Amino acid sequence: MTLWFVFALMTVAAIFAVLLPLGRKERAQVQGSEVVVYKDQLAEIERDLAAGLIPAPDAEAARVEISRRLLAAAASEPEVAPQSNLKWRRAAAVVALAGLPLVAAGVYMPLGSPKLQDFPLAQRERAPGKAQSLENLVEQVQQHLEKNPTDGRGWNVLAPVLERLGRFDEAVRAYRNSLAYNGESAERRSDLGEAISAAAGGVVTAEAKTEFERAHALNADDPKANYFLGLAAEQDGRKDDAANIWRALLAKAPADAPWRALVQASLVRVAGGTMPALSDETIAASKDMAEGDRNAMVRGMVDRLATRLKQNGDDVDGWLRLVRAYLVMGDRDKAMGASADARQAVASDAERLRQLNDGLKTLGLGG
Repeated sequence: MTLWFVFALMTVAAIFAVLLPLGRKERAQVQGSEVVVYKDQLAEIERDLAAGLIPAPDAEAARVEISRRLLAAAASEPEVAPQSNLKWRRAAAVVALAGLPLVAAGVYMPLGSPKLQDFPLAQRERAPGKAQSLENLVEQVQQHLEKNPTDGRGWNVLAPVLERLGRFDEAVRAYRNSLAYNGESAERRSDLGEAISAAAGGVVTAEAKTEFERAHALNADDPKANYFLGLAAEQDGRKDDAANIWRALLAKAPADAPWRALVQASLVRVAGGTMPALSDETIAASKDMAEGDRNAMVRGMVDRLATRLKQNGDDVDGWLRLVRAYLVMGDRDKAMGASADARQAVASDAERLRQLNDGLKTLGLGG
């Protein structure tokens, strides 16, 4: 309602700005003309003659000259436009003031949407082009799948979103349907096993272990299946088996695998050791060196690692190796500083931050 009131005021102001001059009286356009001036001069001569200020011959001569000029000015001056009637102009202004809004309303009523109601915030969020929450997306996909229950692609999209929202039981059902309508794959079996474990509070149940074993049978190098099979061994009290599974996984893992730090931290947990600060090749090459040379080499490599991480801080494994190196060298302050720098470097990536924190906890720098 306020918006309509503002529009009305703006319309009235515009109309008055245009029509106000029409309501004013016109000034006489002849007040400054030459004809008026000469007429005033003739009248002044008559007054001077009557007062005896000028003799009669001079007055007559001046009267003749001014009369000649008066006739010439009257002949050359344009005709004055007839003055418009003030009443008619004011009537036209009133008609325009009242008629313009009526015309605008007459055009808007058939073409506009005067009965359109308010658009609540909840509906705006669901409007096209607006960012939709995960819950809204899940609801839409579920409605689609109710009508198309065999759409394997839809189940494939829905399952990880449900898992991310913590709706693990629903995620398990979605993963099962994804398997049923998309076919067997190691990745789908591993995802199903992970959802079953999450629904059990992180415990690798017998059902979940079965899914990971099926995934391993389909692809022996599947990282998720191998990690959770190691976790199952750890939970069963078979720490040596868990360590062997994770060592084999790390041996085949790419250097930039995002889950390396998590597996390394798990290996440290079951093996009772610590993560190496340097690579195995470097450690082997330094065995035959003198103590001072070996220490200098180690410090040089640690410094280069620190420099590289400052330029590219996405390497969680590198940060953990750097922190471990500082702790081995007895420099806990640098280790604390490196852990703070690492958290800041990966703060925008929730998964990497979680991996980093898990690894730091194994090094005694959690919190």
